[in-house]
Amino acid sequence: MSAAPSETTFLAGGGEMGSMMRAHYWASTPLGPHEIWPQSLKTAVSLMLNSLYPMFIAWGSDQIFLYNDAYRPILGSKHPDALGRRFAVVWQEIWDDIEPIVAQAYAGQATFHENLHLVMERHGYPEDTWYTFSYSPVRDESGGVGGMFCACQETTATVLAERRLALENERLQQMFQQAPGFMALLSGPEHVFQLINPAYSQLIGHRDVKGKPVREALPEVVHQGFPDLLDKVYASGEAYNGSSVKIAIQRAPGAPVEDRFLDFVYQPIRDENAQVSGIFVEGYDVTDRVRGEFLQRLLMNELNHRLKNTLATVQAIISRTMRGATSMDEAREALTARIMALSRAQNLLTCQNWAGTDLSSVVREAMEPFADPAGGRLTIAGPSVALGPRAALAFALALHELATNAAKHGAFSTSAGSVEIGWTTGSGPSADFQFQWRERGGPPVSPPSRVGFGTHLIERGLAAELTADVELDYAPDGLVFSLSSTLDALKEQPSLDEDAA
Repeated sequence: MSAAPSETTFLAGGGEMGSMMRAHYWASTPLGPHEIWPQSLKTAVSLMLNSLYPMFIAWGSDQIFLYNDAYRPILGSKHPDALGRRFAVVWQEIWDDIEPIVAQAYAGQATFHENLHLVMERHGYPEDTWYTFSYSPVRDESGGVGGMFCACQETTATVLAERRLALENERLQQMFQQAPGFMALLSGPEHVFQLINPAYSQLIGHRDVKGKPVREALPEVVHQGFPDLLDKVYASGEAYNGSSVKIAIQRAPGAPVEDRFLDFVYQPIRDENAQVSGIFVEGYDVTDRVRGEFLQRLLMNELNHRLKNTLATVQAIISRTMRGATSMDEAREALTARIMALSRAQNLLTCQNWAGTDLSSVVREAMEPFADPAGGRLTIAGPSVALGPRAALAFALALHELATNAAKHGAFSTSAGSVEIGWTTGSGPSADFQFQWRERGGPPVSPPSRVGFGTHLIERGLAAELTADVELDYAPDGLVFSLSSTLDALKEQPSLDEDAA
């Protein structure tokens, strides 16, 4: 039933809901015709209808429900039937949740709730919703509470977005923490550590660096130029990418610094004004890769070097053997023996990955074809002495020549002859090394009439290869070969120079 305009001024305007309230048959509700509504209700309704903010009123002991246009989307399919019905009926599915705070409002106590979760059925099915709202008591003419007034805002989209953002942040945090590469977040021009992940913590020796500027937290990197590089990235806003960059870093608290190699990026971070506010550090410790690549190059170079040396040795053996041989048969026999001696030495070194071997192994390998140590004709005695590859080959060839001569002309040419091989060392790596070959019980010895390949190899080859003093004594009772050098000269080895990487 419509009322005359003069009688409905408090319902003037109000959009569609104003029209609906003017047309509603209020006499059928506990509120009665709007002409008899108390002024307190009329004032609240006028305020509500002319607001663009979602609002509703529950009035009287029956809590009759009235609302404005901005509230209609919240009702969903409950509109328009909700108008003039009891509050508890309109929102029966959430009544257990809101009834206590409705009671507070009717008791005269205003309440405010932020992002309250409510499971509503606005479209025929339950859905999770969130609201920020206040329930305020409305006093009637008697001074008592005539009803309650609610201003509310649905925050479902905001809450869900915040939850998605929180989940995404949590996922990013997990990725940050679990990332195999090291990561750090630096803020401000002083590059203060805000965040570091476990990989970064491990790189810097698990030091407590959060809240500290780089120069204070990692003093050992200052003179290496890394803070200056951060300054440049911060000032220019241009990222820096480093590949296989060497850094001396302390990897454990109180430990000395050690060299590592890093692939990394310094990525500037900009704020809402597009100004650089920090730097994101991300990278990988590639020390094993860099050293592996260097070792591979080293081994290839070493292999080429060994091959060239071996070919040169074979060439020298062939040249001098052919020059000194009196017949092809003699040359063939000598060449075969010498090449086999070289081969045995090469095999011995190959088993040791060309890392060198022990002198005792070289001696026994070289003498194995000539005499049985158990037979008493050969004595070998001496401490463990490490030989580098060059020294091992030189010793093997020299011992082959000595043993061959002993078998042809010396102690091994008679049943009563014997050979004693022994060596001694000092107490330090650069201490003297003494080696001796002594023949006994063989035919009378005299100096050779000419210098053959074997003599040349023994006297000059060993001296050059081992930086040694070499002497051959053709004593009548048996040949004596002596060599003096140092342990350092016997152990020439390529070393990994990380600077070369």
